[in-house]
Amino acid sequence: MTTTNHTEHPLQVLVLGAGYAGLMAALRLAPHARVTLIDPSDRFTERVRLHELAAGRPDVTHPLSRFLRSTGVSHITARATAIDPVAREVTTDDGRRLPYDRLVYALGSRTAAVHAGERAHTPESAAALNKRLQDGPGSLAVVGGGLTGIELATELAESHPEWTVRLHSAGDIGEGLSARGRDHVRTVLGARGVRIEEGRRVTHADELDADAVVWAASMTPNSELAADAGLALDPSGRIAVDDALRSASHPEIYVAGDAAAAGSRKAGTLRMACATAIPTGAHAAASAIAESRGREPRPLDFRFFAQCVSLGRHDGLIQPVHADDTPHPRVLTGRPAALTKEQVVRSTVRFLSVVGRRSRRHSPPA
Repeated sequence: MTTTNHTEHPLQVLVLGAGYAGLMAALRLAPHARVTLIDPSDRFTERVRLHELAAGRPDVTHPLSRFLRSTGVSHITARATAIDPVAREVTTDDGRRLPYDRLVYALGSRTAAVHAGERAHTPESAAALNKRLQDGPGSLAVVGGGLTGIELATELAESHPEWTVRLHSAGDIGEGLSARGRDHVRTVLGARGVRIEEGRRVTHADELDADAVVWAASMTPNSELAADAGLALDPSGRIAVDDALRSASHPEIYVAGDAAAAGSRKAGTLRMACATAIPTGAHAAASAIAESRGREPRPLDFRFFAQCVSLGRHDGLIQPVHADDTPHPRVLTGRPAALTKEQVVRSTVRFLSVVGRRSRRHSPPA
């Protein structure tokens, strides 16, 4: 692959998506390239707080300018609508055609609310869900027994005790947790009055007798734009990448976050999570920089450490895990776990801010 001489032609990088992975990639690339970040919003959303937004937290966003100020990163408030890998151009919904030397695809994922029905909400529609809960008491069904569903059920039952809450799961709730972890989750859900219904797969909101439904059953990668451009996908629908996070079919395109079928020797295939988005965003940037300088990028070196679960504002679960995300038997619970989870979430934003400040110390290429 041809390399780029920074003295003659600064590396032009487009980053699609300003979530955890895209923002991290843009900030890490800023001192080394001319970076343009494409995202329709001018705010960064703390996606791991959407259950709090649904419960009544006023805001879970931050101005992108907080992170990008003086870094040299240009933000275009638009949505990418097409990628042309041959011409190396991205088209946006405001009619621009933007060239790139390298592209970072970090469009993330969304809740797969297939056949959800008119009464259904998703974590992404948390503000609308909060309004619905405020309109009056009723019955609420949360579909999905994973960590997102557990956090939603406990948070909403605690903040809206006038609503009756059920949690539906096709299998056991918290299947990735240890026995102690699952026991604690069940105890907290019971204390909040949440009724647990396991062993039944729900495919449509009309199957449930509830005034409102929250769909948290599964995530799907936002890989349609990549597929339309001819990028290779893996069987799960995520974009196939090598161990440096380069597209398997178009190596000038790097993929980070939930849209990437990324993995490592220690962790195996990475699950969709903030915990994997930020490291893959940083690694995609490092790989692009190394490759542009004629060096072979290093393989992604990642391992899991813990799963952090909110169980309302006053309880939580910290589940230590092995490198491959399988659980240790021990857990941290109660108020200490809630405080730890809050610090983990806060540290994410602080870390992005620190990376932004460090980028300001270096003059971006002219």
